Parts: sequence; structure tokens; C-alpha cells
Amino acid sequence: MKKTIKKLDSQVVKALTIACEIAKQKVKGFEWLTHTADYSNFPGSLLVRCVFDTQASLAEVKSDAQDELFVKLIHAELLRVGILLKSPKRHVVFDTEEACTRDNNGSWKQRLGNLH
Repeated sequence: MKKTIKKLDSQVVKALTIACEIAKQKVKGFEWLTHTADYSNFPGSLLVRCVFDTQASLAEVKSDAQDELFVKLIHAELLRVGILLKSPKRHVVFDTEEACTRDNNGSWKQRLGNLH
């Protein structure tokens, strides 16, 4: 990884770590998040996956429009480190531990390799 890409990834990780910690305190059922990116097409390729414990928790978050809170929180933290997303909603997706267990025998490596 080139020095500039390492620095950029470090900024993304810093921003997402802050967003994750805030979300864990405020949103029931939220557990963790991760990201993927092709840094040759950044920030357009950035994808942040927010993971909840169950489908029921995720459905509740969506019914309360808290999914919008995630998008705004992630966007705000990325902006703090100088990363602007043109369409923030397009960069945030939601998933559950329950779905990973059901569909991928609990293998997040497999699941993240299959989902985009």
C-alpha cells in the first residue's frame, strides 16, 4: 500500500471508528461496522457496512428512520477528516449477524466477498 493510500485509509478508519462508537451508544442492536474501498476510485468506491445483531433490530431502526441517522453520522465524521461523499446514502448499507449466520455460516469473510 502506498504511503498516500495508507494515510487516506487511516483517515477513513479514524472517522468510522468515531461514528461506530457513537452509534453503539445510541442505537439498540447496532454492533459494528466495516468498510471496503478501491482507492484508485475513491471516494466513489467507499462502501460502509453497518451490522446489527438481528433482522428485527435492523427493521426497527429502519422503521424509526434511524438508518438516516447512520448515513448522516458517517458522512459528518468523514467530512471532519476531509472526505466528501457526493451521495452519502449510496455508500452506506445495512446487514445483520443473523443474516450472516443464516446465509454464510457466520463467515463474514465469505459474506463480504459476495456482497457489494
